[in-house]
Amino acid sequence: MSSDCYAAVMKHLPHVLQVFDRFHIVKLMNDKLTQRQREMQREAEVMARKVLKGLRWLLVKLPKTLDESKNEHLRLQEALDLNKALATAYYLKEDLSQIWQQSTKELAARFLADWFLTDWCRRARAAEIRVLIIMANTLEGHRNGMLNWYAYPISTGPLEGIHNKIGALQKLANDYKRQLHRQTLWPTAR
Repeated sequence: MSSDCYAAVMKHLPHVLQVFDRFHIVKLMNDKLTQRQREMQREAEVMARKVLKGLRWLLVKLPKTLDESKNEHLRLQEALDLNKALATAYYLKEDLSQIWQQSTKELAARFLADWFLTDWCRRARAAEIRVLIIMANTLEGHRNGMLNWYAYPISTGPLEGIHNKIGALQKLANDYKRQLHRQTLWPTAR
């Protein structure tokens, strides 16, 4: 969804439909939430920091997957009560899921035009939170790509997961090589 990638595809493959799947839009919104939470943590007092510690994963989890045995609902609510801006960002994130609940592309187009681009983006801008304004601008600029998902309901989420695992394996291999190299240069005395 980066502007450089979008422009390159439009320049070199103008007839190709670009699809912005749920995974990337939700990931982008989760990144914005994380960014806001970090800003808030830097500004917070000592007591508030205890509430905010470990909050990132609670913010990005689906509400239905919060673990009651770990009091995750309560911890999340405490953090949201602590900061109105964070609560606004969180609830706007939850509202995003409505985009993919439309049954047809036509309904989705109407939904995006009537509700999303007017109400959601207006609320995001009215909150006067930098990360939400950026998100609203991004989503408005990628409306057609979001609608194209209804024609091609694909997701690159699994591919991204495999890519991350490959990166983790490469890092382990490099660490292992570095460790072997150190052992051959400076063998431990026995």
